[in-house]
This record gives sequence, C-alpha cells and structure tokens, in this order.
Amino acid sequence: MLQGTHLTLRARHEADVPVLQAELYDDVATRSRADSRPWRPLPPGAAHSPYAVAEPSEEAACFSVVETATGELAGEALLWGIDTHNRAAHVGLALRPGHRGRGFAADVLRVLCRYAFPVLGLRRLQLETLADNAPMLRAAATAGFTVEGRLRRSAWANGEFLDQVVLGLLAEEWRG
Repeated sequence: MLQGTHLTLRARHEADVPVLQAELYDDVATRSRADSRPWRPLPPGAAHSPYAVAEPSEEAACFSVVETATGELAGEALLWGIDTHNRAAHVGLALRPGHRGRGFAADVLRVLCRYAFPVLGLRRLQLETLADNAPMLRAAATAGFTVEGRLRRSAWANGEFLDQVVLGLLAEEWRG
C-alpha cells in the first residue's frame, strides 16, 4: 500500500469493482469527459470493465484510492502507458462524487509520484485533462506538474470538441 496525507492507494479488490462501475463508469457525462473512447454500456461484472481486477502488468499500475480515516473507497488512480525504455508514464485518477472537492486529487498525485519516481525509476509523468477541468488543473499544479501545451479541439466529449491541456512532471523537478 502507498500512503498519502489523507488517502491510501492499494491494490484493487473485487468488492471495489461494482462501486467504481456504478459511480465512475456509469456516470456517462463525467466518464465521456475522462476517456478518449466512446462510452458504451457494460453489464455488472463485465470482464472488460475498466475496473476489473487484473494481473500485474508492465504497462499499467492500477490502484483503488481509499480515504485513510474512514476506510471508504474514494476512487481509482493509475499509471498507464508505462514505457520502461523512455522511463515515462501517463497518470490518471477519478474520485467518486462524494470525495471530490476535498483536496484529495493532489494527495493522490503526490502518492503516484512517490511510486513512479523512486520505486519504478521513471523520469517523466504526463497528465492530460480537459482545459475546463479547473479542479484537476489546480491539483496537478499543487503536485508540481507544469502545463506543457494545449491540444486544440482534440477531445470529443458530450457532443462537442474541447481543448485538452498536457501537463508534465520530471523526476528532477519533483519535490519528494
């Protein structure tokens, strides 16, 4: 387990899957803004759910986020597209509605950095978010990420093309 100030990142448990599926995936409007693939309905327990418990992989590290004080499942976090040759990865996170707006995203990002840089030996983390996602932009800045660019009208979400912001953090910039 990886410990943050208010959150713990741990391996995904089977009991987490239905909660994450119902509150994160089945929220079509929010999921459509977070995923570059079109939303499709998935039945409960679908093997190809993005939250299905999977074997460890060299390309991704998936965690369940738990509020330390209460033990309550708060969401998910992951490093994906892990490239061991270039020592880089992408960062993703999603919090359940009741856990948003409480400063948890920055805590999750800091914990992922403590895993990515000293444990995995990565040199670069990258995060992409919609340009109007002010909470994620604030959390990324708080965790030390720098805006590197804007991809104009690159994301199709809820019937319109939106800009994406690319943020990065290098190991030597990280304040671990």
